[in-house]
Amino acid sequence: MSGPADSDLPQDTRADDVDDVDDVEDVDDVEEADEAEGEARRARWAAVGTGSVLALAGVAAALLRTTGSAPAVVPAAYACGAAVCGLAAVLGARGRTRWALWLLIAGLLVMALGDQFD
Repeated sequence: MSGPADSDLPQDTRADDVDDVDDVEDVDDVEEADEAEGEARRARWAAVGTGSVLALAGVAAALLRTTGSAPAVVPAAYACGAAVCGLAAVLGARGRTRWALWLLIAGLLVMALGDQFD
């Protein structure tokens, strides 16, 4: 055997400084955690975006119905639905995406119910 012994190698290339191969499993866990974090971020953005758009649409509909000849219940329903969707956007931004989803559904139902009185 020719070549230098382990003791002749520079400090950063010695075999005793290398970690175990079992650390590969830790890398997989980190990648899965990063992927889950990305999905959670997308869910938050979706809740914020959808809640904001629906809240703005509800406010616009309430203002339009106020100026028309619709009963007072109709713009009030649109305004309440918009408030619920706005709350859903806030909760979505804070990471409460399940609550945000249900509030979005409830807000849309309130707006649809108010539209039935027209």
